[in-house]
Amino acid sequence: MSAAQKPELRILLCAPRGFCAGVVRAIDAVERALEIYGPPVYVRHEIVHNKYVVEGLKAKGAIFVEELHEVPAGATAPVIFSAHGVARSVPEDAARRNFFAIDATCPLVTKVHREAVVHHKKGRDVVLIGHAGHPEVIGTMGQLPAGAVALVETAEQARAFTPRDPSNLAFTTQTTLSVDDTAEIVAILRARFPSMVAPHKEDICYATTNRQEAVKRVAPQVEAMIVVGAPNSSNSQRLREVAEREGCRVAVLVQRAEDIDWNVFGAISSLGITAGASAPEVLVEEIIDAFAERFTVAVESVYTAHEDVFFPLPRQLRPDAAE
Repeated sequence: MSAAQKPELRILLCAPRGFCAGVVRAIDAVERALEIYGPPVYVRHEIVHNKYVVEGLKAKGAIFVEELHEVPAGATAPVIFSAHGVARSVPEDAARRNFFAIDATCPLVTKVHREAVVHHKKGRDVVLIGHAGHPEVIGTMGQLPAGAVALVETAEQARAFTPRDPSNLAFTTQTTLSVDDTAEIVAILRARFPSMVAPHKEDICYATTNRQEAVKRVAPQVEAMIVVGAPNSSNSQRLREVAEREGCRVAVLVQRAEDIDWNVFGAISSLGITAGASAPEVLVEEIIDAFAERFTVAVESVYTAHEDVFFPLPRQLRPDAAE
């Protein structure tokens, strides 16, 4: 199709989008471990929820396992815990097996872990707002003894929740939730349990909040929205839901350009694009290129925040520790 025949398409790029500081730190941790110790490096669970990133690290010598028993007994290679965090039993198991463990948990997830532990030590029952089965939720609940954390996923569950001691509660949240959904759940719980202790600082992380705000700005201005991300990425799924809630009639999650359904996107004149916190910018560029083959595209960035957050590598991987 010649340029003259191509329909025009206005693309609004959400900013911020893509990698957050915790994801950068986790990926860098695997790459740095490969540099220092050579392959293989074992990683428990996907280091971040993005197939492209995981496949790239596999090609460099990372071996991904779901549980530590999959790591060969007596292995001296590093074993890295993913950005999502792990239950307390996991590093304990690694120590029993004499593994060289490196914790790449996002510091903002670690903050939630510490909050839960402090509340428990003070005798409070902990309510965790999050999604059952997500690695981050499994890790946070696994910081405390079984039964010490009550998981609340929805507003309906918040209305029905019956604590052991209504006067002695605290809540924490998964870091990658919908800001609006979580606010509704918290409002219900606080109305029912006025003395419930809140986090000192919002648990939903800065990157989740910023990416959702950008989508809120862009979604009402476009006919369709693409969220670049993986189906098992919580923050990416929330971005898609936010776009729908803000009135965008077509909002889809796409991993790669090859996943685009051109029957859905073939006749639009405006498109929003964002990316989940574990999706690399190269995939955003790949998708823009795919549209540029079919449309005459004009790309604009819509900024709602500036991010300059940086987290240092785990201690064992810093230059002074490797010397």
